[in-house]
Amino acid sequence: MKYEYGLWPESNWQSGGIDWRKAKKISAGVDVGTTSTQAAVLCDGELFAWSNIRSGIDFGYAAKAALEQALGASGMKAGDIHQIAATGFGRKNVEGAAQRLDDIQCHGKGARYLFGKEVKTVVDLGGQTVKTIRLYSWDRVADFKLSDKCAAGFGRSIEVMCNVFHVPITEIGSKSLDVEKDPEPSSTTCYNFANPEAVGLLRPGYREKDFNDNEILASYLFTIAWRALSTIGKIAPLDIGDIKLEEKVGFTGGLAKNPGITKRIERELDITAATPKYDPMLAGAIGAALLQ
Repeated sequence: MKYEYGLWPESNWQSGGIDWRKAKKISAGVDVGTTSTQAAVLCDGELFAWSNIRSGIDFGYAAKAALEQALGASGMKAGDIHQIAATGFGRKNVEGAAQRLDDIQCHGKGARYLFGKEVKTVVDLGGQTVKTIRLYSWDRVADFKLSDKCAAGFGRSIEVMCNVFHVPITEIGSKSLDVEKDPEPSSTTCYNFANPEAVGLLRPGYREKDFNDNEILASYLFTIAWRALSTIGKIAPLDIGDIKLEEKVGFTGGLAKNPGITKRIERELDITAATPKYDPMLAGAIGAALLQ
């Protein structure tokens, strides 16, 4: 049996303290991304249940499965939900969705739920894109910037590298931090260049000093962090070429769970990011459920 090192474990959760049968309003958000799909169910604005699964090739099936897994054995059925909203790359494939919402607004709203009002900059580190969102104090989006086309796929490319190095995706970040000194990042232009360059470091004599596996992973994840920084820099005020973020920052998306990326972004920006109350991948789904 082939082991897939690059796959995050699927997960789900239900609140033990909320009786959904007494709720006046039950809303759900389904965020269908290119690599993962999340569903969040809220009862009177409080998170009742959620799930996080892999999208696969059938977005419609993923959306249905995510909602079913979120509800689990709670006794609630899809028909008990008053309104369902969809967001993300595959939002058009969500059956039964009354609304299909822009993912920028959803991530901003969901981030406020996860981090609180002190967070005014949200960096969504997804499988295909990086989004930097600046929020007003009243939860509305003030500005946003997207990564350019050559940054696309950097999140998903980590799955490939995990399989190459036989390192579970849940461990690659911590391994990359276990180095005496961070090497320079590999190619920061495009993941199609970064992947072969990182693998090329395995060749003896390729550089003046041979790299061990953790140093190669450090170089590679530093590349992804560097690409994210280029998007953050588009929205941040600049001070002599340095990015300065005066407000609190929150990371969302799958790569927000990779300390090899987030810690390097924090180091370069000289910040400490906010800690989410729930899985940071849930921001889009929670935001979609709230915006109804």
